[in-house]
Amino acid sequence: MQTLTRKGAATRQRILEGAGELIREHGVAATTLDDVLSATSTSKSQLFHYFPGGREELLLAVARFEAGRVLEDQRPQLDELTSWPAWDAWRDKVVDRYRRQGRLCPLNAVTSHLGDRTPGAQAVVTELMGRWQSEIAAGVRHMQAAGEIDPGLDPERAAAAILAGIQGGVLIQMSTGQTTHLESALDLGIAYLRSSRAQAPQATGSRSAP
Repeated sequence: MQTLTRKGAATRQRILEGAGELIREHGVAATTLDDVLSATSTSKSQLFHYFPGGREELLLAVARFEAGRVLEDQRPQLDELTSWPAWDAWRDKVVDRYRRQGRLCPLNAVTSHLGDRTPGAQAVVTELMGRWQSEIAAGVRHMQAAGEIDPGLDPERAAAAILAGIQGGVLIQMSTGQTTHLESALDLGIAYLRSSRAQAPQATGSRSAP
């Protein structure tokens, strides 16, 4: 990417945020470059300066921007999975994030529209899921070190299962407008982590001779 001045970076960011909002409200197919220009008070020359590939390049940039927002919207809770109240606070943050987003997910809309014909579209989602899983797994490891989760539990697999539950819940929300399944997936995933400590075999202490 070209090196931008502070003003240039702000202009590019304004275009990205404006395009993301339009897609959130109207969908990808109904969002044209003229719509973006009007909504962001940007000239056509400015838009093509920052996105010389036109609409497709802009959409890919929006996908990267929205992927970053997915994790940023969960902070600081996602960074602080160090106690059960912290995990519950993160759970609430995730549910609130998707409840406020509503039924139309800009990231899903853009990547589905770009499909396989745009190099990098799938990589955006793959990178997001990898980072998300890694951060959840870090929380599992912290709780294992604190003796709150069975040390024999694989943190990556546990994080992958929780993430799969979140994504499944979000997909159902996009169809129904309800967060019930998302909440259930998070609640049961966290409950499983909490119960794993109780299920872990207890260390055998020294016993007195009979």
